[in-house]
Amino acid sequence: MSHDYAALTPETIAPRLGTLDVMRARVGPPATWQVREVGDGNLNLVFIVTGAAGALIVKQALPYVRLVGESWPLPLERAFFEYHALTRQAARDPGSVPQVHHFDATQALIVMEYLAEHIILRQGLIAGIRYDGLADRLGRFCARTLFRGSDLHMPTAQRKADLALFAANVALCDITENLVFSDPYFDASMNRHTPGLDRAVARLRADLDMKIAAQHLKMAFASKAQTLLHGDLHSGSIMVSASEARVIDPEFATYGPFGFDIGMLLANFLMACCAQPGHADTPGARDAHADWILDVAAGVWEVFVDEFTTLWRTERTGILYQASLFEDQGHALASERARLDLLAEIWRDTLGFCGVEIHRRILGLAHNADFERIADEGLRAACEARALELGRALTLGRASIADMAAVTALTRHITAGDYL
Repeated sequence: MSHDYAALTPETIAPRLGTLDVMRARVGPPATWQVREVGDGNLNLVFIVTGAAGALIVKQALPYVRLVGESWPLPLERAFFEYHALTRQAARDPGSVPQVHHFDATQALIVMEYLAEHIILRQGLIAGIRYDGLADRLGRFCARTLFRGSDLHMPTAQRKADLALFAANVALCDITENLVFSDPYFDASMNRHTPGLDRAVARLRADLDMKIAAQHLKMAFASKAQTLLHGDLHSGSIMVSASEARVIDPEFATYGPFGFDIGMLLANFLMACCAQPGHADTPGARDAHADWILDVAAGVWEVFVDEFTTLWRTERTGILYQASLFEDQGHALASERARLDLLAEIWRDTLGFCGVEIHRRILGLAHNADFERIADEGLRAACEARALELGRALTLGRASIADMAAVTALTRHITAGDYL
């Protein structure tokens, strides 16, 4: 390949990647390759390369935000952070991410496993598909990657080196810090929302309690470097089949609060639940699917807690809450108290981040297909208004909402109301 960066096209894939051993071994001779560009995200190029021997994914960063265009430049180094995040996630929860076969820093590209039997989870939720074991797989992924990427487990020198490495992911952190925590709460230039939602938006932007809470959460995201985050864990960053779930696209990886990834993930399940009336052929036809989505959301948190607890008891080898202070001195009950205190903090953060993620996906630049694919604008606005109210209730109530049963009950109560 050239030493100078150049964006790939379907026509240039074979000439530029045809000499790579991994491409020849796993796809076949370049003359047999068929290339399809499938990137539908906000940032990158994604190609499926199929040949006589099989298929691979080639993902390449662009030097700008694809959703906006060249007017919003973005460093190519985000591919570097995605590559390093994928290698760490693969080690911490084997089988949870696509296998990486090749990385080229100059060309900002990653060659990885093609998940032929998988679709994007968000598409499945919109289509009304259920996936057995989904909560188990996602809850374990969150617990294993977050616990094993923190000072609860890692050797401190390694953890500090990683903290320094991922702290350089400044541009993508800046996107999160502004698009998630600030832009939804004022008339930012790139905001947009569904016609008919104006009154609900005006109420939210006049809500000083919500603005203060969002800034408290922004401060936590910016300064509470507890563990390595995926950084953009939503239903569009998960590929699913009948038996598997794989997490993709960790280019927003950075160190931050335990609750951020979990909160973002739960928010996307709750939005999918709120959107179900918009995908129903007849009133009530999607009620059972909405209930299943809520069950999955509850299960993700429950499995996270169970797996976190197991790891606390078996892999707490870092500098925090050392066994030498607790179990080794016969103070196992005190260790359990410390674990519960930490989980309570993570729970509060999770609810807060969940709420602001809901708001930004309805009012900011990057919206969810869960709502966007509701053709009837009035029905879409009604679903989104309920979600906005739910986001506010979760963020402002994060200190008093006890558990996922309360979240489920709150969601059912709000989705039965009218907030336009």
